[in-house]
Amino acid sequence: MLQLRVNGRASAVEAEADTPLVYALRNDLRLNGPKLGCGRGQCGACTVLVDGRATRSCQMRAGDAVGHEITTLEGLGTPERPHPLQAAFIAEQAAQCGYCTNGMIMQAAGLLAEHRGPVSEAAVRDALDHNLCRCGTQPRIVRAVMRAAGGQGA
Repeated sequence: MLQLRVNGRASAVEAEADTPLVYALRNDLRLNGPKLGCGRGQCGACTVLVDGRATRSCQMRAGDAVGHEITTLEGLGTPERPHPLQAAFIAEQAAQCGYCTNGMIMQAAGLLAEHRGPVSEAAVRDALDHNLCRCGTQPRIVRAVMRAAGGQGA
């Protein structure tokens, strides 16, 4: 039994210490934001924030997450009060199939936490460079992140 702090709450999970964090989040805590894509940390679909930093949850062991604050997509906002990134993704219609959306939003949340205020489009593109989207919504995703950051498109 592991004690994790997820979305501001203490949570007990049955996972073994060497279980990938994404499995503990999805299977034990029933959080569907992080998606299991490649399982190799290359696609970004499983991205969560660990102590405010974007982290591939398929590459982090659940045991290594003990003592850290984990934030998933579900912890950013609510349907009634969405996080600015969630609201911007809706406004820009930045999701198509939705599989990459969790990773894009969580990677962008990490970027915006590091850079308070407006960021350049180049910085957004660089931050999202290793998050894969096969639907072709990258221009809308970039506009959504810029909107949330208070940059162009806001």
